[in-house]
Amino acid sequence: MILRPFLYESTACASYLFGCGTLGRLAVVDPHAELVDEYLAVAERLGSPIVAVFETHVQADHLSGLSALVDATGARAYLPEGAGVAFEHHALADGERVELGNTLVTTLATPGHAPAHAAFLVADRRRGSEEPWLAFTGDALLVGDVGRPDLHAAGDPAGMARTLHGSLCRLMELPDHVSVHPSHFGGSVCGRALSGNPFSTIGFERRHNRALAHADADAFAAALLVDLPPVPDGQAAIVAANRVGGVAATA
Repeated sequence: MILRPFLYESTACASYLFGCGTLGRLAVVDPHAELVDEYLAVAERLGSPIVAVFETHVQADHLSGLSALVDATGARAYLPEGAGVAFEHHALADGERVELGNTLVTTLATPGHAPAHAAFLVADRRRGSEEPWLAFTGDALLVGDVGRPDLHAAGDPAGMARTLHGSLCRLMELPDHVSVHPSHFGGSVCGRALSGNPFSTIGFERRHNRALAHADADAFAAALLVDLPPVPDGQAAIVAANRVGGVAATA
């Protein structure tokens, strides 16, 4: 299986190109508008087309590159059910699978940072198993932190925080060895105490992520709503643009 991370320092965003090189089926997760040409160039060097674009949720801090990638490649767009976007896409239900050759992607509904949010669990059949060995966790589980619950809260950040607690419990059911690949790293305003190391494992986060120390949803929510950073610049406009196709909406 191919896996290439892309780290965009200006907004501390992480996105990923991954998939099956053997059968030539690649995908991008949480694409950034500024990196579209780079995804295309790497796919060309690898000799495999991009056939799918996944968003874990509607982004609030940067313009998505989804529409530009779909236009350039003819790839299919995938978002979690209920994302509320106004462009053609496949809405992924909890537990739904997408096959990219030998690479298998399973949707895990993880609302809380946003009402419609999913993590994507990835398995490689060439390793002899359909058990996931990595998780694209979006803005739900970060390295050293969890996603803030207020950006899409519609006036109820505490309720969103309690929902996020349940989603994190689902992620913590994964085996310790599963690697964690979130959509932000240190410097992002989407969390409070993100590590400068962009990648981790379920086991490491289980032991060392202080945001996961609260077994009770109410205690978790109360702690999560303290000292939230400022909202991203232009948040409302970014969300509105991404709901109609990201880059295309800025023209």
